[in-house]
Amino acid sequence: MKTLLKALKRCAVAGAAALAVVSLQPVSAAQAAPAPVVGGTRAAQGEFPFMVRLSMGCGGALYTQQIVLTAAHCVGATGNNTGITATAGVVDLQSTTGRIQVRSTKVYRAPGYSGDGKDWALIKLAQPINLPTLKIATTTQYNTGTFTVAGWGAAREGGAQQRYLLKADVPFVSDATCRSYSGYSGLIAGEEICAGYAAGGVDTCQGDSGGPMFRRDAAGAWIQVGITSWGIGCARPNAPGVYTEVSTFASAIASAAATL
Repeated sequence: MKTLLKALKRCAVAGAAALAVVSLQPVSAAQAAPAPVVGGTRAAQGEFPFMVRLSMGCGGALYTQQIVLTAAHCVGATGNNTGITATAGVVDLQSTTGRIQVRSTKVYRAPGYSGDGKDWALIKLAQPINLPTLKIATTTQYNTGTFTVAGWGAAREGGAQQRYLLKADVPFVSDATCRSYSGYSGLIAGEEICAGYAAGGVDTCQGDSGGPMFRRDAAGAWIQVGITSWGIGCARPNAPGVYTEVSTFASAIASAAATL
């Protein structure tokens, strides 16, 4: 079952019959206004300028101005790929003011990715996007505390993708606690990190896959510590979101980016 859950992840493309078991990704809250993350609030224009929406129904963040960091389960095999469109510069996907759309040229998927762990990938764009990038953690120093997640995914389990970027805060969950929950015994320590509330209510959801989980560093700047990967349902009690532990793969990500 764990392999099935991870294969489905929190992609927006999952079929209706699979929605009950897809993983949760960082998204905002369900409110009166349209929102993309369960239990989140709408992000302000320019609040997270590094956020990217990908045309296959996933999220991502600008690693460089020409490379997007996302989840491996969102992309195909490593190689040339011109079939992905990245949208950036807006929180409202229907807004044309400030919206930037760029096609992909190449994809790099983490070597050895098979649905369990190693859930990261890079997408090279046809041209740079002149927006701030999101630096990634290179040590485990920031792998605790409270994290921010954001995305255009569903505002409720099984719901539709959203027009507006939503944000939410979720607390770190230790490996031991995360593994104690039903369906999470296969958590891969050192490659995955859990975050969420035991009571549920706030989480990423379908369509948030590949988006960043981030927090402030010692200097007050945003730093990415996770990539939305999988989970059981969306915002259920005792079912936190699971994120790729970015610091583990920081060197590999940097090396791969240099080859694109």
